[in-house]
Amino acid sequence: MQFTSFLQDGHLTVALTGEIDHHCAKSYIQSIAAKIEAYTPSVCVLDFSEVTFVDSSGVAVVINALRAMKQIEGRLLMTGIGKQPMKVFKTAGIDKLIEIKEATV
Repeated sequence: MQFTSFLQDGHLTVALTGEIDHHCAKSYIQSIAAKIEAYTPSVCVLDFSEVTFVDSSGVAVVINALRAMKQIEGRLLMTGIGKQPMKVFKTAGIDKLIEIKEATV
């Protein structure tokens, strides 16, 4: 698991990398929740530009980030989603819950 994050003007951007599966999902969930709790951003952007694979554990990462943002009355956005991750997110209905920007389908 590896990611970078930065806060700018109340927007927290978390750039995820590699494969998001059961091996790293719990760490991503905990790390993203800790960043949201520490910074209380008005918007959190999950950047999937460098993500090559997502399974149902990746859906859990997104849902947990959404819950954390709802607790602080913030918004969650997703961006840079590739073809395979987008297929998983659409199948799970994530595209109906969260705004997705710059999707490459």
